[in-house]
Amino acid sequence: MLKGHQTWVFETKPTIIASAAVGGPYEAQGLLASDFDLLHGDIRLGQDSFEKAEQKLQEQACEIAIKKANMKKEDVQFLLSGDLINQIFPSSFSARTLSVPFLGLYGACSTSMEGLSLASLLVDSKFAKNALVCVSSHNAASEKQFRYPTEYGSQKPPTAQWTVTGSGAALVADQGEGPKVTASTIGRVIDMGLSDPFNMGAAMAPAAVDTLEAHFRDLDRDPSYYDLIATGDLGRVGHRIAGDLLKKHGLNIPEGIFTDCGILIYKEDQPVVMAGGSGCGCAAVTTFGHFLNRMRKGELRKILVIATGALLSPMSYQQKESIPSIAHAVCIEI
Repeated sequence: MLKGHQTWVFETKPTIIASAAVGGPYEAQGLLASDFDLLHGDIRLGQDSFEKAEQKLQEQACEIAIKKANMKKEDVQFLLSGDLINQIFPSSFSARTLSVPFLGLYGACSTSMEGLSLASLLVDSKFAKNALVCVSSHNAASEKQFRYPTEYGSQKPPTAQWTVTGSGAALVADQGEGPKVTASTIGRVIDMGLSDPFNMGAAMAPAAVDTLEAHFRDLDRDPSYYDLIATGDLGRVGHRIAGDLLKKHGLNIPEGIFTDCGILIYKEDQPVVMAGGSGCGCAAVTTFGHFLNRMRKGELRKILVIATGALLSPMSYQQKESIPSIAHAVCIEI
């Protein structure tokens, strides 16, 4: 059911019956290492390219989530998947491995909540009994495409973020035990004219604020409704900007419940992290791993995740064009 201008309310409350998070060596050194189902010591995962390694991350996340649900891949009705690479190659090839009906997505780093929103819509509208969401990013593959190859060793400013090497998967179904997806606010593309590819947080913060305002307006809801409100990968710089913008617009979210996945995933003193984590895998592994684990333990009952994505391309970077951004918000409750 549409509520307000851009929020879906899921009347049947689709259930996340299983989820999984897989990460790389740098994620194994971070704050959320214990919330991953599988961590790799080799950034290539034994593959002969970074892109094939990312495909492997997705395949493993999907396999673990399906196994946790006591299902077989043949039981999965739809796969909704996305990543950052040209033609979403890791997602397409992992879909080939799973061999289930596939919907490829691209929302940059917002893809995890875009996928969860659409999977929940399929289940709530009875067009599917279940749908699997899987999202990934790979540090070396993304840096090579959007900035400079990692091997180049270019100096980065303090505003830069570290792309997460990881994949998160969630299996949404019309029945079963687990956290429920109750609402989703679909964001608009926002472009404030920023063009620095090393300051994604600043570019994405206005989109996160716009979607947050729409969510609370459409549902006539106060931030106090939630135990936790998490932006996707704004990092320390963008998250601070988002907080300032929200206050300026008269929406005060208590600091104790307002956080960011890009801040949570790494230790502040980890080398080269700079302003925090980013990438499709950032919100995915934090939500499908850390947050859902806390919900299953009863530590959290109502959360709102606003995954943000900078719609950057290699060409826009070369031509120094502005970077449009988008954010999608999903409400998950027990």
